[in-house]
Amino acid sequence: MRGLLCSPLPMVLLLLRPWETRLQFAGPRCSTGPLDLVFVIDSSRSVRPFEFETMRQFLVGLLRGLDVGPNATRVGVIQYSSQVQSVFPLGAFSRREDMESAIRALVPLAQGTMTGLAIQYAMNVAFSVAEGARPPEERVPRVAVIVTDGRPQDRVAEVAAQARARGIEIYAVGVQRADVGSLRAMASPPLDEHVFLVESFDLIQEFGRQLQGQLCGRDLCAEGGHGCQHQCISTRSTFHCACNPGYQLAADNKSCLAIDHCSFGNHSCQHECVSTFGGPRCRCREGHNLLPDGRSCQARDLCNGVDHGCEYQCVSEGLSYHCLCPEGRQLLADGKSCDRCREGHVDLVLLIDGSKSVRPQNFELVKRFVNQIVDFLDVSPEGTRVGLVQFSSRVRTEFPLGRYGTAAEVKQAVMAVEYMERGTMTGLALRHMVEHSFSEAQGARPRALNVPRVGLVFTDGRSQDDISVWAARAKEEGIVMYAVGVGKAVEEELRQIASEPAELHVSYSPHFSTMTHLLENLKGSICPEEGISAGTELRSPCECESLVEFQGRTLGTLESLTQKLVQLTARLEDLENLLATQK
Repeated sequence: MRGLLCSPLPMVLLLLRPWETRLQFAGPRCSTGPLDLVFVIDSSRSVRPFEFETMRQFLVGLLRGLDVGPNATRVGVIQYSSQVQSVFPLGAFSRREDMESAIRALVPLAQGTMTGLAIQYAMNVAFSVAEGARPPEERVPRVAVIVTDGRPQDRVAEVAAQARARGIEIYAVGVQRADVGSLRAMASPPLDEHVFLVESFDLIQEFGRQLQGQLCGRDLCAEGGHGCQHQCISTRSTFHCACNPGYQLAADNKSCLAIDHCSFGNHSCQHECVSTFGGPRCRCREGHNLLPDGRSCQARDLCNGVDHGCEYQCVSEGLSYHCLCPEGRQLLADGKSCDRCREGHVDLVLLIDGSKSVRPQNFELVKRFVNQIVDFLDVSPEGTRVGLVQFSSRVRTEFPLGRYGTAAEVKQAVMAVEYMERGTMTGLALRHMVEHSFSEAQGARPRALNVPRVGLVFTDGRSQDDISVWAARAKEEGIVMYAVGVGKAVEEELRQIASEPAELHVSYSPHFSTMTHLLENLKGSICPEEGISAGTELRSPCECESLVEFQGRTLGTLESLTQKLVQLTARLEDLENLLATQK
């Protein structure tokens, strides 16, 4: 064969053409069952051109003896020298003719012999699902056939062990100058079935026949004795059991159990899933009924099962519900909200902490919280007036009491407030509130009108200046003070800021995200009819009208009793006169 190197190339190809015929392995095409097969071909410079052509024809002949197809044997080919090149991946072709065309167009790399690098590529890339390998859960055997003619220039033992540990069965085929020790380090056990040493490329077809026999193996399912309860599936020289639809394989890998359909997580049941032979079935928790869609649940007491949105109380009525308001308050047109604080007037100034510790996302929650307070106030020039002050290392009036006359305007202005960051000068903020925020120049109503003045301080930490002087001064000025603390707010400072009793004027939430539960307490305090003006004289027209009505009813009753008393007296006098006449 070495004499062929001196011959012209046309003569070499002419002499090689018979190999294509000789390498059509005898016998019928075997059925290997599902198999992912990758050939790892050495195309280093030591492989002579006519030898590489022989290897090419060997691959073509081997393909023609395999049951190739998407659901049978998938084939991929990579070649390597100093680098690795994918000729075609496992998922590229489903027809044998396309594979043969790609193999015939193969051009050798003709460099070094980095066999370890090629095994690494096969393990991480060629046998990946992305390249066309079937997922591990399908239990399709993965086989790598490494064909080389020399000693590797890198380490192969460790990477080959990793590949075998991942379930790749390795056949190592050495030709001529191949190193037997390296072949044994790469191959799967038993070595006498996975290591082949061929004296020359001329004899590689003998290995092809042996490999085909190894890949085909016996049909153990047909021989019986497999023990599978439902189905036996043959693979190369082995088998595995499978179950019919609606069942899954048990731990013994032979018996079949009914499938827990609910465990797949795609049942869409709102409450509970119950697995049945026919598939998953939805079930509702106690107090709920399953709706016609078979998945959704509806509470028998709708108020407990839906987001009813009632401000005060929800009352269930069969498949519907309605909202109620507390005594003395009316349900609004939306059917959910109750009328606002319309029984009196308040000048309310909110001091919000804009220090660095609050952080931007939490500051947005604070602004929404402020607007939820505004939602239950009757904001108007004659009703409740609202002002907003932000403080950090300095103090800034965002808008004074007299600027906005509607709740919508106030809420829009609140959302437009920009976060200040920096320090926490709560004492400075209290001084600003006392000296400026409640002045008539800022929109506060004159003291002679007896309109309650309310300050609400919102903070998340310890003040960096003294608060005691101006907290006391605020209360001396008749301002009813509320303190709302979040997170690391200091209870002692909150109590110093707030009016007495502290239980009614101090609120705390451990997190910004949960502070909405404080709204009910504040709502019950800030509304004038619910007692915020304790200690101040607040003349409520509604209270006066009620008093006049009561007085009128009382006088009417007294007058009626007087008339009846006069009539009774007259009758007594007539009775006395009658008795005197009879005597």
